[in-house]
Amino acid sequence: MTKDIKVRMNWLKAMYIYTIFGAGGFGLGIIVVPEVMKSMFGWPVSEPIVLGIVGSVYVAFGILSIFGMRSPLKFVPVLLLQLCYKSIWFIGVILPLLITAQFPSYAISFAIIFATYIIGDIIAIPFSYVFAKEQ
Repeated sequence: MTKDIKVRMNWLKAMYIYTIFGAGGFGLGIIVVPEVMKSMFGWPVSEPIVLGIVGSVYVAFGILSIFGMRSPLKFVPVLLLQLCYKSIWFIGVILPLLITAQFPSYAISFAIIFATYIIGDIIAIPFSYVFAKEQ
């Protein structure tokens, strides 16, 4: 790594910890106690296969973030993927719902939590490192 690339190692580790407990814990909840999660968040009853996929993906983010604690720069793509899909969710799902005044109240907590991940990932991800040319 060249000297002109700034890496905020504490932010990286903080985002991995946040993902381990936030996404990992949330995913485990969806898989282990889906009815409790639906009730707790006021979700409408949904298809169990799709909900299981979502839970599994969040658990995978949590597991990969454990590895990110050991090798923060090697696992930056985990945070980058998280930043991308959450940003796409805001633009492709939340924005249209807000424009058409169909934003469900149970989505408020998700929007707030996702926004914290987006802001944290933007601060933590060393973009100059990620997009640097290999030498």
